[in-house]
Order: sequence, then structure tokens, then C-alpha cells
Amino acid sequence: MFPVLAIFLLLLDLVGTFVFALSGATVAVRHRLDLFGVLVLACAAAVSGGIIRDVLIGSTPPAALLQARYLLTACAAGVAGFYWHTQLERLRNPVQIFDAAGLALFAVYGTSKALAFGLSPLSATLLGMLSGIGGGIVRDLLVARTPVVLQAELYAVAALLGSGIVALGHVLALPQPWSLALGAFTCFGLRFMAIRYGWHLPVARPPDP
Repeated sequence: MFPVLAIFLLLLDLVGTFVFALSGATVAVRHRLDLFGVLVLACAAAVSGGIIRDVLIGSTPPAALLQARYLLTACAAGVAGFYWHTQLERLRNPVQIFDAAGLALFAVYGTSKALAFGLSPLSATLLGMLSGIGGGIVRDLLVARTPVVLQAELYAVAALLGSGIVALGHVLALPQPWSLALGAFTCFGLRFMAIRYGWHLPVARPPDP
């Protein structure tokens, strides 16, 4: 792998780690957890998806546990979320925006890493989606709320689309930075529009008794 591309992918992974950790920290502050609880939720949101991905593709020990920079990045975001939550809350829907950014970055990076380990484009797409949604699921479960991915919002679908674009770019032999950027932009854009305009999948309607 070219050094510049390797650095780009590392930055992509670290930025995704930071913004997902911010979403976890913001949720923790809203649930009035202490500093330790905020850090735990920030780290869980930031690294869970990547750990699941790495275990499934055989990249063990997972990068998040092998390299301290991931947990340190997550802890830095957790501290920022704990002490500057007032400023973060001034943003519109901060948890959802940070979560959308993390979803996009992790989905495309996860797909890229799965492809690098020799997985087929379809399998890499699914692993990319899992990498994107895993942290959010663990974050929500730790505060006893229904994970966003299981609700009607366009969440996993956005991750699947972004991952699919990266996999398709690999099949078409497009420059990797282009497919990564397009996949991340598409995933974030769809998720953001779903948040802004209330786009969602059909919801199950059980019959009235």
C-alpha cells in the first residue's frame, strides 16, 4: 500500500473513532453518567464496530486493542464531550450528526479493510456495514434504549449504500480515495437527509386487538 494512501486510511479511521466517541459521550452526558461512565460509553461507541470487524476478518488482536491511539482518541473525545457538552448541545441534533459522520467513515474504512484482507466485494460490503453500525448498537444497549439501527430510520441502509460504493469502486478498479470519498459522502448525505426530513423505512403495524 502506498504510504500516502496508508496515512489517509489511518486518518479516516481515527476521525471516525473520534466522532463516534463524541456521539457516545453526548448520549452518556444526557443520561447523567459520571466521567468514568462517559469514557466507557465513548470508547464502546468508538471501537466496538471495528473490533467486531477485525475479529471476523481474522485481523487479531483487533487494531483498537493493539494500538493505543484508538482508545486514546476515544478517551479524548469522551473528555471533550464531558466538559464541553453545553457547546456541543448547541449544535442541532449533535448525537445524530456525530453518529452519521462516524457511520460513514467506519462503513467505508471497514469495507476497504475487508477488501484488503481478500474478502469478496459482497462480503466486504456487509462487513463495512457491520463496522459502521456496531458501535452505535453497543452504545444504545449500554444506556438501555432501542438501537437506532433497529428502528425505522435509514441507518443500516445508509451504511450499506456507502459500503457498496467502495466495493463497486474496487471491482471497477477506480482510485481508492475517490471511491472512499464518494461512499462516505453518500452514506453521510443519506443519513443526514433522513434525520432532517424524517425519511424512514416502512414500520411494522400489528393489527389492533
